[in-house]
Amino acid sequence: MLINKLCKEKKLKKINLLSLNITKMENFCIFLGEKKFRASQIMYWIYQKFYKNFDKMTNLSKIFIKKLKKYAFVKTPLLKFQEISKDGTIKLGFELNKKIIETIYIPEKKRITLCISSQIGCPLKCNFCATGKLGFFRNLLVEEIIGQVWYVMRQSYKKKKLYKKITNIVMMGMGEPLLNFHNIQIVLDILLHKNCSNFSKHKITVSTAGIVPALIKMKKKLDISLAISLHASNNEIRNSLMPINYKYNIQELIFAVKNYLKISKANRSRVTIEYVMLKDINDQKKHAKELIKLLKNLSCKINLIPWNPIPNSLYVSSPMENIINFSKILMQKGFVTLIRKNRGMDINAACGQLSGQKKLKNF
Repeated sequence: MLINKLCKEKKLKKINLLSLNITKMENFCIFLGEKKFRASQIMYWIYQKFYKNFDKMTNLSKIFIKKLKKYAFVKTPLLKFQEISKDGTIKLGFELNKKIIETIYIPEKKRITLCISSQIGCPLKCNFCATGKLGFFRNLLVEEIIGQVWYVMRQSYKKKKLYKKITNIVMMGMGEPLLNFHNIQIVLDILLHKNCSNFSKHKITVSTAGIVPALIKMKKKLDISLAISLHASNNEIRNSLMPINYKYNIQELIFAVKNYLKISKANRSRVTIEYVMLKDINDQKKHAKELIKLLKNLSCKINLIPWNPIPNSLYVSSPMENIINFSKILMQKGFVTLIRKNRGMDINAACGQLSGQKKLKNF
């Protein structure tokens, strides 16, 4: 819409090309007096070769390059610090208007996962999450979200020793992705398009605390792997942990998820349920039995997440014995159940620990 409006007005401020999906890039090329196919060429140079310098885009004319220099640029958020965990996890802190968003690079034997942020802070105020305690500042722009991925992909492409090629992306960092729906949709267009990042929709997961209207909207707009931050076996517990449950309760959430799974191919008819394990809060045998009853008609796999400590919290992580016993009860009833490994705890990069407030470090 922005490009179309600017085209009509015959004026354009410099635009970050990381903000454009293929359709918007085509409109931009038309505005500059070029053919639509030039968009694919630009996307190739940006997302396959990771060039920021237009002069290196050798199949573009000098006149076109001159126009690009006048009206466009390629820029990621400023990397302010990076920290490396003893387990190989890397936390990257990007600065945006004196606020920090965090991106987590998680290496494993058979895959490399990048956990990206979608907001500065988070409005949902989940009691067990460091990001939720920050408050909410704003949604991230398209270029600020895709810029996290682009920065790390560029590092791996240039064979920087810390980074290998990303195989999976999870939108599980700071913020609630579905409250930034429009920008997330554009980001996914870029990540999935064959001339851009060319990820499989099976390799990208959007995690949500349960924004029911957005889940309903997704049926028409998006087909992507979905993870639900459930964390409770009944509404009473979930209300105490996640205030969003007062607005959209568990039953409404599960109903919306079931309807989404009916049309989604990316999920292969199965959603991921995320369940943080809190001692004496939601980790008892009775809670496992409640969860079985709650999810009995929902095709899902369950990730049990040992709670990662955050400052000024009264919660305690469930003992591993409790978590194992909980998982056994679920598996006995046929649920695919995994216990998530803690990664990056020593640098506050584990699930629920992202705060963006760590003292900045140079590297």
